[in-house]
Amino acid sequence: MANFLSKLFGTKAERDLKELNPLLQNTLVAYEDIKQLTNDELRGKTVEFKEKIAEYIREEEERINEIKDYLDANYDLNIAEKEDLYRELENLEKKSYKKTQEILEEVLPEAFSVMKETARRFKENEYVEVTATDMDRDIAAYRECIEITGDKAKYHNSWMAGGNMITWDMCHYDVQLIGGIVLHQGRIAEMATGEGKTLVATLPVYLNALPGKGVHVVTVNDYLAKRDSEWMGLLYEFHGLSVDCIDKHEPNSEERRQAYLADITYGTNNEFGFDYLRDNMARNITELVQRPHNFAIVDEVDSVLIDDARTPLIISGPTPRGDKQEFDNYKPIVEKLYNAQKALITEVLTKAKNLLKENPDPKPQDEAAILLLRAHRGLPKNKALIKFLSEPGIKQVLLKTESFFMQEQNKNMHIIDDELYFVIEEKQNTVDIMEKGIQLVSRNAEEERLFIIPDIGAEIAELEKQNLDAKTKLERKNDIYRNFSIASERIHTIHQLMKAYTMFEKDVEYVIIDNKVKIVDEQTGRIMEGRRYSDGLHQAIEAKENVKVEAATQTYATITLQNYFRMYKKLSGMTGTAETEAGEFWNIYKLDVVVIPTNRDIIRDDAEDLVYKTKREKYAAVVDKILELNAEGRPVLVGTTSVETSELFSKILTARRIKHNVLNAKLHKKEADIVAEAGQAGTVTISTNMAGRGTDIKLTPEVREKGGLAIIGTERHDSRRVDRQLRGRAGRQGDPGSSQFFVSLEDDLMRLFGSDRIARVMDRIGLKDGEVIQHGMITKSIERAQKKVEENNFGIRKRLLEYDDVMNKQRETIYRKRRNALFGDRLSIDLSQMFYDVCYQVVEANWNAKDYEGFVSDLLLTFGCESPFESAFFLQERVDKLVDQLYPIVWENYQQKIQQLSEKTYPVVERVYLSEGHRYQNIAIPITDGVKTLNVVAPLKKCYETKGREIGLSIEKSITLAVIDNAWKEHLREMDDLKQTAQNASYEQKDPLLIYKLESFALFDALLQRVNEEIVSFLTKGDVPIAENTQLKEAKLPESEAKKLQTGRQEVGSGRQISEGGKGSAPIRVEKKVGRNEPCPCGSGKKYKQCHGRAG
Repeated sequence: MANFLSKLFGTKAERDLKELNPLLQNTLVAYEDIKQLTNDELRGKTVEFKEKIAEYIREEEERINEIKDYLDANYDLNIAEKEDLYRELENLEKKSYKKTQEILEEVLPEAFSVMKETARRFKENEYVEVTATDMDRDIAAYRECIEITGDKAKYHNSWMAGGNMITWDMCHYDVQLIGGIVLHQGRIAEMATGEGKTLVATLPVYLNALPGKGVHVVTVNDYLAKRDSEWMGLLYEFHGLSVDCIDKHEPNSEERRQAYLADITYGTNNEFGFDYLRDNMARNITELVQRPHNFAIVDEVDSVLIDDARTPLIISGPTPRGDKQEFDNYKPIVEKLYNAQKALITEVLTKAKNLLKENPDPKPQDEAAILLLRAHRGLPKNKALIKFLSEPGIKQVLLKTESFFMQEQNKNMHIIDDELYFVIEEKQNTVDIMEKGIQLVSRNAEEERLFIIPDIGAEIAELEKQNLDAKTKLERKNDIYRNFSIASERIHTIHQLMKAYTMFEKDVEYVIIDNKVKIVDEQTGRIMEGRRYSDGLHQAIEAKENVKVEAATQTYATITLQNYFRMYKKLSGMTGTAETEAGEFWNIYKLDVVVIPTNRDIIRDDAEDLVYKTKREKYAAVVDKILELNAEGRPVLVGTTSVETSELFSKILTARRIKHNVLNAKLHKKEADIVAEAGQAGTVTISTNMAGRGTDIKLTPEVREKGGLAIIGTERHDSRRVDRQLRGRAGRQGDPGSSQFFVSLEDDLMRLFGSDRIARVMDRIGLKDGEVIQHGMITKSIERAQKKVEENNFGIRKRLLEYDDVMNKQRETIYRKRRNALFGDRLSIDLSQMFYDVCYQVVEANWNAKDYEGFVSDLLLTFGCESPFESAFFLQERVDKLVDQLYPIVWENYQQKIQQLSEKTYPVVERVYLSEGHRYQNIAIPITDGVKTLNVVAPLKKCYETKGREIGLSIEKSITLAVIDNAWKEHLREMDDLKQTAQNASYEQKDPLLIYKLESFALFDALLQRVNEEIVSFLTKGDVPIAENTQLKEAKLPESEAKKLQTGRQEVGSGRQISEGGKGSAPIRVEKKVGRNEPCPCGSGKKYKQCHGRAG
């Protein structure tokens, strides 16, 4: 049916190209005119574009500025008028953005043509000469490739990028123009390896930088961010656009703030995300670095938005009792269980083998079949079991028996499991301890309780039946909850240790480097610095490997990459492998994937998979193939899925005396050098999947004649994207090449998700040791297995996102309140709403209780005012009517109170300003509510110029920020605990996510009530303790805690998180070295120290 529809309506790729063709043709027509321009006229087009855009949105921008100026000058406007103006402001900003996109679409053909022609002139000329501008002179001070002579500037076509001297040799192909259009439209462009994605990005980046709102180019690592900002940056600077890279500067620094103010900003996904979190921990405006999120292009978009999306960004700090952990205490119990199971499975498997020799085709109820399934459910990764399952007919026996016992919702599975100490569900990634296992490690009835979670519902119900006084009942309830919490934590610890021992292998899922457990990325094979498994699993692995078990921390700020990138008004991406994940891109990001045709046809020979029965046979065949290709003089890239496999092949090739390079998680620092050599004749490179992502393997003419690069995949990866990425290393830009995957039935993918049809076919054919099967049907069956895994992984990421979506709504609310408090512009609206909400809470609580005395008391405690109602009126009137009458009185009292505070403080501020204003910028004003005292930092000059109005605003801002930050920190700790305890709901057959949503809503509702009450109470009761001779002190602006805290990533799921390991690589310096007394390179005629070399 799908094929019929494709023939009728065309494929999606054909329909996409048809839609894009008119814009492509318009661009090609415009290019003919742009080619005729002089260099100065070509640069003048940028100014022309900017003026055209500014004129198109002038009306909206003028009204926006007018409203902002009016609001700034009239802070005391009534709340209703303020709300109307802010609503109009938001609508105008949306309209301005929409009109900006319209005008960008209109100038696109000319703008793309300008960039294409610029690239052509740099490619075909040693230098491009133009009339020098002030920006040319500024850039010449640090770029050696720009030479200023009089009023002329020469842009040479060789410059430093990423620490290397490059000569510009690229010009945009027509297909790259299509890619540029797709990126500008906010979609994903899938372009094959070697098609110049970095160059394609220059087109939409230049176009979208013209309005001056900022463009972010996101890369997978800091090397690429720094390299690309220097490599492509000169083309933008040639046209007067500023370029910077955030990874070159320290967080929270003035340099990083300036990087974000550049027209085009490069950086890594981590740093963009962490800067967003740091900004929302800022205590003063000068700490903010980011602008509003306008447009982002994500390079290697599948790696960033899918692979990295499993790991939320975390800023964390110390937590009470974070170093108190039980992993080492329970480790002997788990080791005893694991060793007992190992011995049992060895015995069970031996018995099964003997019985199957007598009867090779048993029924599912026969002892041989039961023993085989028991061995599989006990230790599915047992190497002897995996080898036995590759023998003819054995896998079929297992599958048939498993299907039989899984009938009627595993009704009879207990027959298999009861004899085991624990059961492993490998596909579900779970381990369950059985009754036999509990008895093994329990010496008495008290120890048996270690593995049982108390039935909290039954215990509470039993308590309610007892005739106890309220105080005793409360104490007993607290004991029940405490015991439940301790038991949950204990069982969670044991389960995580069980997972560590049975499901996570050293040199496969993780490596030990510098006595630390480091996760290996299954997609790329790189070490994921700073990332830790969540839910205590990482600590469990540390205990297993006898390395230091790190202390737990609490979250101070967190966000998933999905929710960070969804904040951009427009988002696009580019990669060589996105089509297989098109569904996920659309479901989560609403990003459409468009496949861009290649400039030259791909002539790489992709052979069908070779399938062997055992790994031993497969490895022997791979080594023979490497020797054969090496003898032909062709370079060979051997792709593996684990560090362990890459080291195994390295040992074999070393024994055969074949010179080779190894690129895996342990040796990732040599990546650039190894990739550079990988295309040379006779070179053998063993790599774990990463294969130099982001860089191309270039071939010599000699290698092209011999057939190009040969790709050998030693195993199919769980994800089709990774296999396509590996294949894509060969055949770039019309190069010859070949690719071949070697697969065995013992591979994890085939063992877990492979079709039983493959096993049946191999049994029927009766293959002998070393024989191979190769057929299109087999290859398709393997791809179906990969699809199953991809669907499973998507489910995991979607689940993670669902948890973070709950947090995201809360985060947006709190961060919006923080920003309003930080800037102070909308703070009065927020405060008025807080006063109204607290009024409602006070009235409703006491009205429901029919407690007039309590109402009078709460009014005095919270607002410091007397009741405006008589008792009878309060008890008879409706709640909303009472609130409507109370709120204006309370709000008016507060307005008078804050004005009196300002007037009381102003004389002292005036005295300090007139005597010390030339020395002091900020002043500290103490304010107390009788219990706590806060030092409010206020800008001295502004307080004086506004006759004290700024004093009141500074008090409101400081108190609001202080209360929100303290409450939010506590709330995040409660959310950390909730996320962990919610997982225990699964033991009660409840959905942990549902429990998490319900409980988190209640926690957040309580948080908002608490924040509102604290802020309102402090503001209404606060006073400035000033006597006649009081001297206010100079103050420094308050700083956030972010600089002292740790940044890191959390690997899959939820739980507490630890800091990022190691420091990032040092920034690459490409500035030219100029002596202080030498002439400044800008051509001003001054000495460097008196011009661009001046300090500051």
